[in-house]
Amino acid sequence: MTREEAAARLVVALDTAERERALGLARQLRGAAGMMKVGLEAFTALGPALVEELLGAGMRVFLDLKLHDIPHTVEGAAAACARLGVSVFNVHAAGGPAMLGAAVAGAEAGTPPGGQRPLVLAVTVLTSLDDAALELLGVLGSAPEVVVRWAGMARAAGCDGVVCSAQEAALLRRELGGDFVLLTPGIRPAGRDAGDQKRVVTPAAAILAGATYLVVGRPITAAADPLAAAEAILAEMCVVDGAGEA
Repeated sequence: MTREEAAARLVVALDTAERERALGLARQLRGAAGMMKVGLEAFTALGPALVEELLGAGMRVFLDLKLHDIPHTVEGAAAACARLGVSVFNVHAAGGPAMLGAAVAGAEAGTPPGGQRPLVLAVTVLTSLDDAALELLGVLGSAPEVVVRWAGMARAAGCDGVVCSAQEAALLRRELGGDFVLLTPGIRPAGRDAGDQKRVVTPAAAILAGATYLVVGRPITAAADPLAAAEAILAEMCVVDGAGEA
């Protein structure tokens, strides 16, 4: 894999409530990451204006709001996401097939004529959850079993892919094929602490497992030199060739 190919698959999480920090990180990392993730903290503090500024600067945006409500509400929110011009947004698979289908319909309705509909991804099991947490929540099955079940439901509802741990990526590739998008958070460079994540993997392992996009936050954004940290992750990704072999 070339550096350019790796960069296109790296998503940096701008998890901050400070506008100048978010925009500064995005500018610094332009060229090292193919997409910027705007999540709940940044969107709640800064709103659509941050997304518009990032898009205006030529950056692609993954809007990580994890929509989860009744189908009608999610359909309207999905249309708003599409009108903003983001490349990707997500919804919770736990909302069920009707809600997932409504999200896809909303995305299509909100996309301007001739425009590219954003990818609609379903969040399966958060990478902060493990089997013990799922049991406490009353969810039947292990994390991999739940991920596969919900991912199949999402594909049947028309979603373009899922957000999942890279620990389940290889299993999903086998079950759902090569065209289904797998966006994997919980990525930690080799030797780094997992923090509050339970199911983490290295960048190279995620690529080998079949991940389409890798989301990285604090290992880059909290580094003394974010660009150098991003380049180090790209280097780990680049040890994997196009055939998925190290």
